[in-house]
Amino acid sequence: MNLEQLAALRTPEGSAALDAAARVAGGDPLTAVAALRSGGIPAELASAALTQAELRRRAVGKFGPAAAGMFLTRPGLEQATRGVVAARRAARLHAAGVTRLADLGCGLGADALAAASAGIRVYGVEADPLTAAMAAANAEAAGLADRFTVECGDATAFDVSTVDGVFCDPARRKAGTGRRIFDPNAYSPPWDFVTGLAERVPRTVVKVAPGLDHALIPAGAEAEWVSVDGDLVEAALWCGTLAEVPRRATIVKEGPPVNASGRGRAPSYQLTGSGLEEAAVGPVRRYLYDPDAAVVRAHLVAELAADLDATLADPSIAYLYADSPTATPFARCLEVTDTLPFSLKRLRTLLRERGVGRVEILKRGSALEPEKLRRDLRLAGGEAASLVLTRVAGAPTVLVCRPVAA
Repeated sequence: MNLEQLAALRTPEGSAALDAAARVAGGDPLTAVAALRSGGIPAELASAALTQAELRRRAVGKFGPAAAGMFLTRPGLEQATRGVVAARRAARLHAAGVTRLADLGCGLGADALAAASAGIRVYGVEADPLTAAMAAANAEAAGLADRFTVECGDATAFDVSTVDGVFCDPARRKAGTGRRIFDPNAYSPPWDFVTGLAERVPRTVVKVAPGLDHALIPAGAEAEWVSVDGDLVEAALWCGTLAEVPRRATIVKEGPPVNASGRGRAPSYQLTGSGLEEAAVGPVRRYLYDPDAAVVRAHLVAELAADLDATLADPSIAYLYADSPTATPFARCLEVTDTLPFSLKRLRTLLRERGVGRVEILKRGSALEPEKLRRDLRLAGGEAASLVLTRVAGAPTVLVCRPVAA
C-alpha cells in the first residue's frame, strides 16, 4: 500500500472495488483477484482493495463493525489498541476533564477516534505519511473529522501547551523490519521525551508494553495492566493528576458482539494496590487459583490473595491456594484432586487408572515442555483433567485438577 493506492481506494471506483473485494475476501487470494479482474477492476486497484478487505476482516476482533470502513496496514493493525480498551481510556480522560488531547504517534487513529467519540478534540501527530493519511481517512469514515485532525510530523515538535491532555503510544517496533524494540531508549519518541511529558502536561497517559520493567515506572505514576477475555493486551502509565493508585489490574470481559452497531458495553473489573505487598505462604489446599496475567504483571497477587483468603505454596510462583472456592473475575479456579512430586511414571500410571485421555497443561516455575509431556504421557481414555506443573516449597510438583464452574 502507498499513498497513490490509498487515494485510488477513496474514489468512487475505489469504493466499488472495496465493496467487491469484501464479497470475495477470505478464500483463495488468486481466485479472489481473478474475480475482481473479471469484473473490470484494474490489477493494482484490485490488489489494494483485496488487501484492505482481508485486513478489515482481521480487524473486526479489535474494532467490531467499525472495521468495515477503516483503512489499515498490517503493522498498524497489530499495534492498534482494541476498541473496547480505547473507549474505556477515552471515558476516563473525559471524566478527568480533558477537552483538548494531543495523540503523539497516533498510528491508524484507534485511540484518537475513541477520544473524539467521547467528545474530546484530538490533534494527532504521526511520523509515517501513509499511516497519517489513513488515520485522517478513518476519522472521515467515522464522521469525526471535525474532532480529530492529523498532521504528519515529529511528535517531539508538537506544541503541547495548546492542549490539556496528552496520549502517547511510542513505536516499539523497528521501522521497515517490524521487529520488537525492547530498549525503551530506542522507542520513537524516545523514553526520556515520553516520561518528561507529564512535567509539561499534568494529564498524560502513556501506552507501554505489558512486559514493562517496574523500575521504569515514573515516580507518582499509576501503572495499569489490561486484559481482555484473558488476553493481556497492554499496559498504560497514568501520570500527573490522572494517577489514582500505584497499581491497577483491569479485567475486561468483552465476549462476542451483542448488536449490529457495536459490542455493547463490556463489563470490567479492577483490582488496585501498592504492588509491593507479599502474600503469605502455606500448603497446597483444596482449591487452586490461577490469577489473570494482568494481576500478575501488576504485582497484585497479594491483594488478590487477601480477597480470596488464599496463600502461595511457593513465594516465587503466582498460584494461590484456598480451602473454599470464591467467585472472582481475577482468577480461574481449579479443584485439586491429587498432589504429587513430579514423576512421569507415577503421573502416567495415575492418569491411566483414571481413564484420562485429554489434559490441559498449565505451568509456572517448571522447565517442562507441555507438548512433550503430553506425548510422553501416552494418554488413552474418555476422561479429562487439568495438570498444573509448578513448584511447592521449591520442589517440582504436579497437581491433578478439575475446573470449578465460574
